[in-house]
Amino acid sequence: MKNVIITGVGGFLGGALAKKLLLDGYTVYGITSSGHVGELAQYPSFHSVQANFESYHQLHELLPEIDFDMFYHFAWNGVYGDSFRAYELQLNNAKYACAALEEAKKVNCRRFIFAGTYNEFELLNFIGNEMFEPRYTCIYATAKLTSELMCRTLAYQLGIEYSAGLVCMAYGERNYSPMLANIVLEQLLNGEEPKLISGENYYDLVYVDDVAAAFQAIGERGVNQKSYYVGHRKLKKFKDLFAEVRDIVNPSIQLRFGEYQDTSNLDYTKIDLDSLYRDTGFECKADLRESILKTAQWLKKQENSHA
Repeated sequence: MKNVIITGVGGFLGGALAKKLLLDGYTVYGITSSGHVGELAQYPSFHSVQANFESYHQLHELLPEIDFDMFYHFAWNGVYGDSFRAYELQLNNAKYACAALEEAKKVNCRRFIFAGTYNEFELLNFIGNEMFEPRYTCIYATAKLTSELMCRTLAYQLGIEYSAGLVCMAYGERNYSPMLANIVLEQLLNGEEPKLISGENYYDLVYVDDVAAAFQAIGERGVNQKSYYVGHRKLKKFKDLFAEVRDIVNPSIQLRFGEYQDTSNLDYTKIDLDSLYRDTGFECKADLRESILKTAQWLKKQENSHA
C-alpha cells in the first residue's frame, strides 16, 4: 500500500486525485486549510491534516513517521479572475510551494509532484519577444513557472525526485469556479447565447477524471525532473470544440464567435503533447458527450439548490 500526501485536497483537482488514489488502494494524507474534505472523510484510508500555508513549515510534525511515496502539491490561492493580477498573492504561492517541497524532504517522501498550468507555455513566447502583449494571466503563469523552477532546483539539491503536470482547462463536477467551461455550460442550460472569441486557435478541455488519472501516472511512472502537458494528444480548434459542447447540451443555441478578442499567446506547436503518453502510457479517455452531460447536470443541480 502506497502512502501519499496531497495539498489542496479540499479543492477541485486535489480532491479528485485523492478519491482516485483512495479507490486504487492508496493511503492518502490530505492537507487542507479549511478542514473541509467532503466525501473523502468516508474512506478509512483517508487522513485529514489541517494546515494553512503559514503552517506548512510544521507539516513534518503533523504527519506520522512513516514512509511516504509521493507528495502532490495542488494548493494555490487565486486561480481565476482578478486574482491573476494579484502579484503579491501569486508570489506567496511560489514561496509556499517551495516550503511544501522542503517538508516533503523532511518526511522522507520519495517524489514531489507539482501541479502547474499550461499557461506556462505562453511565457515561451513572452521572453525575448518585444511584440508580445502580456495579459494578466501571465502573472499567474509566471508564479507557477517560478515555483516549478525553484522546486525543481530544490528537489535536485535535496535529493528528492520531482515531476510536474501542467494542466489545461479542466472541467467536471465539484468545480465551483467561474471558469470558461462552467460559464458556457450555464449559459447553454439557461438558453443564453455565449459570447466567445473567434475561435480559430487550437484549444483543449480535459475532464477532471482524466486529470486525476494523469497525475497518478506522473507519480507512479513520470521521469525525474520532467514536466508534462496534461491534456489531449490531438487538439481541436476552439470554435469546433465549443460547437460540439453546444450540440451536446443545447443544439438550438447560436454561439456568438468573434464577440471578444483572443488575447492568448499560446502556441501549441511548442508543446510536446505526446510526452506523458510516451513515458507513462497515459492518455485521456473520457468521452466528451458523457462527461459534458455529467458536468451540465451537476451545474444544473447547483443552480437549483441556490434558487
